[in-house]
Amino acid sequence: MAASVESLFYVGREIPWHGLGIQLEEAPTSEDAIVAAGLDWKVEKKPIFDATGKQIDSYFANTRDSDGSVLGIVSGRYEIVQNSEAFAFTDSLVDEGMVYETAGSLKDGKVVWLLGRLPRTTILGDDLEPYVAFTNSFDGSGAIQVCCCHTRVVCANTLNLALKEAKRKWSTRHIGDIQGKIHQAQVTLGLINDYTAALQQNAEILAAEKFSDAEVENMLDMMYPITEETSDRQKNSISRLKDNFFYCLGQDDIKKFRGTKYGVIMAATDFADHGEPARRTANFEGNRWYAIMQGHQFVDTVYKQLAA
Repeated sequence: MAASVESLFYVGREIPWHGLGIQLEEAPTSEDAIVAAGLDWKVEKKPIFDATGKQIDSYFANTRDSDGSVLGIVSGRYEIVQNSEAFAFTDSLVDEGMVYETAGSLKDGKVVWLLGRLPRTTILGDDLEPYVAFTNSFDGSGAIQVCCCHTRVVCANTLNLALKEAKRKWSTRHIGDIQGKIHQAQVTLGLINDYTAALQQNAEILAAEKFSDAEVENMLDMMYPITEETSDRQKNSISRLKDNFFYCLGQDDIKKFRGTKYGVIMAATDFADHGEPARRTANFEGNRWYAIMQGHQFVDTVYKQLAA
């Protein structure tokens, strides 16, 4: 498959990964999801030998039992979290009403992810859907990570702020008591509720603070200054960026917040979610999953400007 996608499933009519993967009509159980995602395999840590047949101390090969492929070379301290354990972890959220929306494998099995959707909540009259993402790597390149964000139902924009009051991400390295750490993460997943509460509080504050179009213009000027060294091409790009931002600011779904800082955040979210994919290459790895795991630097920058 293209776009570094080895296997995946997704639920619903929307095709988020360039038409790849298996489409399901309904959210599957974990037993069905792990099969549909092509993740029904285990990883084994095997010894490595040099050309003379001598075992190399302290390093091992993470191999996949389904085809024997090597997913990565890791140290002896590396602890494996199997895909079945990842689904067992996210299953702990099912009692909260979570359903699986997509899951799969990237980079020939080196990276896997699960994405779950929780019941809707409402902030300032907007219906939001909380999402939880779990990602894991077997090549030693990354930590185990759990992240959350909220997507606006009306337009599928990802509202994902770097709030000081609450964390949206938990991670741990593949060393030590992994099972104990995963249990800790299940407790820490109160971060979903904490993040929602902090988002509500920040939204109310920002919605109560006025912010004119002139102030928006000044903010964008500060973020994208034009100097004597700025080329005509760069000036045109900045001009288009501003025009697109104000276009987002004038959309019907955020008109009620026009003239407030919260309206600017909504416009920044709209701009980032709809602007970024068009500027990415064919290797763009799915919009919601990317937004949850990485966040939006543009939205965070705007938020910092407004919260200063």
